[in-house]
Amino acid sequence: MHSFIIFLSLLSLTSGAGDWCYDSQEARCGPSNWSVHFPFCGKSVQSPINIETWKAELDSSLGPINFEGYGDYDEDKEWTIKNNGHSVQVNLTGDITISGGGLPGTFKALQFHYHWGTTTLPGSEHTINRVQYPMELHIVHKNEKYSSMIEALKHQDGLAVLGFIFIESEEENHGSDNVIKALDNVQQNGSTSKLKQFSLENMIPDKEKLKKYYRYQGSLTTPGCNEAVIWTVFPEPIQWSKSQLNKFPESLFFSGLKPMVKNFRTVQNLNGRTVYVSNSAVRSFHVALLWSVLVWASVLFN
Repeated sequence: MHSFIIFLSLLSLTSGAGDWCYDSQEARCGPSNWSVHFPFCGKSVQSPINIETWKAELDSSLGPINFEGYGDYDEDKEWTIKNNGHSVQVNLTGDITISGGGLPGTFKALQFHYHWGTTTLPGSEHTINRVQYPMELHIVHKNEKYSSMIEALKHQDGLAVLGFIFIESEEENHGSDNVIKALDNVQQNGSTSKLKQFSLENMIPDKEKLKKYYRYQGSLTTPGCNEAVIWTVFPEPIQWSKSQLNKFPESLFFSGLKPMVKNFRTVQNLNGRTVYVSNSAVRSFHVALLWSVLVWASVLFN
């Protein structure tokens, strides 16, 4: 709990500093100028990145991730949702962790937040084969071996962040209804509200589909851009309806009447880093490739 309080304090300090923003707010404090006040933002192990799937290197240690507590919740208890001036964030409590999947230890879930574009333009932070998606969800975990967020941010294995991309669907997805309904209560910068706990499992794709993922070493995508993040990005998308996706840019504000739109950092250079791919992703690719070859062979020889 002590480290969690420190984490929230750091977020408050960053959000209230006024030294950074997104280009959709004002270019002078946008991402191209972050390094003026936050030196890490100008370093070489930064996030997000573009993931070129055909260049990803197989890592046999990247097996399934163990999601503990993701399906547990107590409807009599609540989480806090906040407009922190840069995104909407839900601060988590409870014993929710991830391990396995090549991660160096057990990581405790602290919060999740979103990045998006506008009602007509995409806004994911990571891109896959240069494709930017409508929205991206980040679930932030701290390595349990570090006693505080301050300490964790000093180490490459301090944090593990799960990145989920979104695509538009004709049907609504009710797994995140609690969050979407709460947006009207946190429209302005600094506003907070309570929402009943719910199953994080219902918010993300089925575990079987999460065996496919990409892994790389990177940073926070907001100042101070600490290079302390083990990133896991899943190609399996979360499917939301257009109205659900639009609820974020339509409901939230940076400050005053300034709509909260395009709250994403553009992709950063790899600078020699390797992007790894899990066993399951490679096997699925090879199966799909083999199937395509068989289909074309059938067409050609019949």
